[in-house]
Amino acid sequence: MAAALAFALAVIGKAIPLRLPQGGSITLESVPVLFIAFRYGFWSGCSTGLLVGLLNLLLDPFIVHPVQILLDYPLPFALLGTSARFSTRPWMGVLLANTLRFLSHFLSGAIFFSSFAPEEMDVWGYSAIYNSLYIVPETFLGLLLIPTLLRRIPSHHQASTS
Repeated sequence: MAAALAFALAVIGKAIPLRLPQGGSITLESVPVLFIAFRYGFWSGCSTGLLVGLLNLLLDPFIVHPVQILLDYPLPFALLGTSARFSTRPWMGVLLANTLRFLSHFLSGAIFFSSFAPEEMDVWGYSAIYNSLYIVPETFLGLLLIPTLLRRIPSHHQASTS
C-alpha cells in the first residue's frame, strides 16, 4: 500500500509543471518509503522502495542504457530503506537515505546523460546541479514530514496496546 501511495504521489507531483526534461520532479513519493523504513525496518523500507522504483520504471520510463535503469529506478528508491538505520534520529535517516539516492542518480546523470550537459560545463557538475534540483527539495520535505508523521501515526504496536 505504501508503494502504491508513493507512486500516486509521484504521479501527482509529475503533473506539476516543475518536471525536469530528462526526468526528476519534486514529489512526495519518498515519504511513504521513508515512513515504512522507520516503522517496519530496513528490509521493509528497501523492498517498498524497490517496488516504487520498479513501478516508476514500468509506468514512466526514461531509458538510455540498461545500467542506467538500475541507477535511476530500483536502486535509488531501495536505498531510501537505509533511513531505518537511524530510527532514533529520523532527521539523520532522511539525510542518509536521500544522500544515497542522490548519489545513484548523480552517477547515472554523469555517465549516461553527459550529452545533455551544456558544452562549457563539466558533466559531473551538471549532474550534481540537475539532480540537486529535485532531490534537495524532496529531502527538505522528508525532514519536515517524517518526524511529524512518526509522532502522529502510532506504530502497530502502539495502536494495539492503547
